[in-house]
Amino acid sequence: MAALYVLLFCGMMSVALCLPPIGSQPEQVHISYPGVKGSMVITWTTLNETDTMVEYSLWGGKLFSLSTKGNSTVFIDGGLEKRKIYIHQVTLSDLKPGSAYVYHCGSGEGWSDVFSFTALNESTSFSPKFALFGDMGNENPQSLARLQKETQMGMYDVILHIGDFAYDMHEDDGRIGDEFMKQIESIAAYVPYMTCPGNHEWAYNFSHYRRRFSMPGQTEGLWYSWDIGSAHIVSFSTEVYFYLEYGLDLLFRQYEWLKRDLEEANRPENRAARPWIITMAHRPMYCSNDDHDDCTKFESYVRLGRNDTDPPAPGLEDLFYRHGVDLELWAHEHTYERLWPVYDYKVFNGSTEQPYVNPRAPVHIITGSAVSVTCLKGCREKHDGFIPKPRDWSAFRSADYGYTRMQLLNSTHIYLEQVSDDQSGRVIDSLLLIKDVHGPDAWL
Repeated sequence: MAALYVLLFCGMMSVALCLPPIGSQPEQVHISYPGVKGSMVITWTTLNETDTMVEYSLWGGKLFSLSTKGNSTVFIDGGLEKRKIYIHQVTLSDLKPGSAYVYHCGSGEGWSDVFSFTALNESTSFSPKFALFGDMGNENPQSLARLQKETQMGMYDVILHIGDFAYDMHEDDGRIGDEFMKQIESIAAYVPYMTCPGNHEWAYNFSHYRRRFSMPGQTEGLWYSWDIGSAHIVSFSTEVYFYLEYGLDLLFRQYEWLKRDLEEANRPENRAARPWIITMAHRPMYCSNDDHDDCTKFESYVRLGRNDTDPPAPGLEDLFYRHGVDLELWAHEHTYERLWPVYDYKVFNGSTEQPYVNPRAPVHIITGSAVSVTCLKGCREKHDGFIPKPRDWSAFRSADYGYTRMQLLNSTHIYLEQVSDDQSGRVIDSLLLIKDVHGPDAWL
């Protein structure tokens, strides 16, 4: 019957209006920093196989005076339809740090809109600005409009999306993932969109996450690190502790990689250049929500490890503490929570009057409140409640929808603030983290 309606409609209208969508047209454009100086990766999708090209130029110069070719790979969704798309990737090199570029991507069979980005400043004195959030769906991404505007106003140098995309990218044979990537294009095509996997990316061994995003390193974005300004940022997967059917070896490989990466970051010359070590991953070590997750129902696997595996799987709190990790960013809980400096459930404030001045333990921020429940029925992206009495280590918490801003001011100061989308963009919490000493000696 549906086909009959289409035929009747086509009989009344121009045949051109009834053609299927052009599968060679680029969509879902997003950029990322590959961890290599003077570089940026452009990633996009087509429904048909096409050539892979980015044409670009310095802002104000002759338009599209430069071009770089890349390659594409076929991604086949694991659903019944076995639907396939083509994911294209081009790495731009020899970019001038801090310079603005305009670009479009595609081929002679179709080009994207024109976008722009600024090549990352490579100086250790660079003071980058970030937007941080996790748990953003495509049905009701309440914070998205504000983030779109602020990104296009030039307020951010980098976006950190701390797991859980679309709810869920694999659904409808991957079309939900397509729609989500189209939605974030108005952010992700302009600034590096750096990610880590969340639990909602579990399907088909996290294949949608691993293939759709282009992160540094050789682990398909499951874990990696990169440098910006005075910080060394480490992204990793908490999900290796939960989806053991995909291989217990992933958990141990990631742990050994984290150990080596933190040891390297703590070499005296490296820690002097990039004194801040910041981690980002999805499921938090601590939380005070009442959703019976591992923060409240049982001891966090991420924090303490697992004793039900052979061999037992090591946790990460001691590893991060021993290597002087300064700031740990999490999501998963659909709320915002700022913790006092904490280690092994104990609070180690710098002082009573200035708890975040030279604290003696890492600081944790949970920022998973980018979702919304403003739908009539069937909402899946809802916020989580809190247990009535805050834990001793919980400093501030809010169930408002929103996101976090962060700026690396210099080698001793980081500023963070929480934006409430429910309150029209009002800043409802802020934190100035000050450290005169970095590394394990800071805890003494």
